[in-house]
Parts: sequence; C-alpha cells; structure tokens
Amino acid sequence: MTLAPDAVARPAQPRLTIPELIDEATIEAIAGEAWVALVGEDEVLVPVPGDLPAETLSAWVDVVGPWTGTVVLTAGRQTAADLTRALLGEAAPELLDHEDVADAFGEIANVVGGNVKAALPGPSTLGLPQVGEAPDVRNPEDVCRLEVLWRGQALVVSVQGALPALPTPHPPHHPHPNGASL
Repeated sequence: MTLAPDAVARPAQPRLTIPELIDEATIEAIAGEAWVALVGEDEVLVPVPGDLPAETLSAWVDVVGPWTGTVVLTAGRQTAADLTRALLGEAAPELLDHEDVADAFGEIANVVGGNVKAALPGPSTLGLPQVGEAPDVRNPEDVCRLEVLWRGQALVVSVQGALPALPTPHPPHHPHPNGASL
C-alpha cells in the first residue's frame, strides 16, 4: 500500500518566537506611522526609555495565526487621557470619561496591532481591542518591547506571545546498566 503524498506525516514546524519574526525597528516604524496618522502630523514617538508611573492603563489586541500573541500599548493613565484628547481634537469633551479613554486608546492599539499583524506571516486574524491591566508575559523569549516617549511621557509598545512558555529541554535520562538511575 502506498500513501498519497498528502498523507505522509510531516515533521512539526517549530513555533517561531516574535524576535525571530519582527524586530524593534519595525515595531518603532509601525507605531510611529500610526501615531502620525491618528494623533497628528506633529506628534512623534521618541525611542528613549522612560519610567512608567505607578498608575498605568493598557490597550491591546490579539493576533491569531502562525504566530499567536498580543500587541500591547501601556502608558500612564494621564498619558492615555492626553492621547484621547489628541486623537479626538476639538471634538474631545471637557471632561473625559473612562469610555472615551478606552475607545481612543483601544483604537490606537487596534491600528498598531493591525499593522503588526500585516508584518507577520499570515493568514492571521485580529481580535477586538481591550483596555485594562496588561496581559501577563507568558514567555519572556517571545516578546519584543519598545519603550518610547510621547510629549515627554513614557509609553511601551510590546508584542508578546500568548502561548505558554516553550518547554525547557531536560538532559537525557540514561539508566544505569543494573537498572538504577544515575
């Protein structure tokens, strides 16, 4: 009996981590273009690390495809409010409520996430934006993190894998000839 070519078992492709698929410079270019398009032509992200305040807010979108993960924007709550005002421009209400900030910050994460998705191998799908406390980093080897300043305020853009950490290889087990373990 012969197997059809499609029925032959193929070795599983190793799952690539995000640093193998995209680099910090690409994320910086994507975020910078989204910033100019959404926030304004004179608005720039400066690739200089800054300290996030104790009170932060994150917005993120999930990417599901050959690489599965999350694109996360994290900033201080005041920075998120300032971004909302910049995004809404003259239409910004005098008093912002949480929904205004969540919608605006989520929209920025959505645009950045969609452009990151387009730079990754596909086909992939993009989830709906979420806003709250940043998702935990599940695998430190599957993260690309960009720290920037916007109007002197710290902002972090991270692309992080959503799958559990890759298994750690264990040294081979060699039983002793008399049956005892070494």
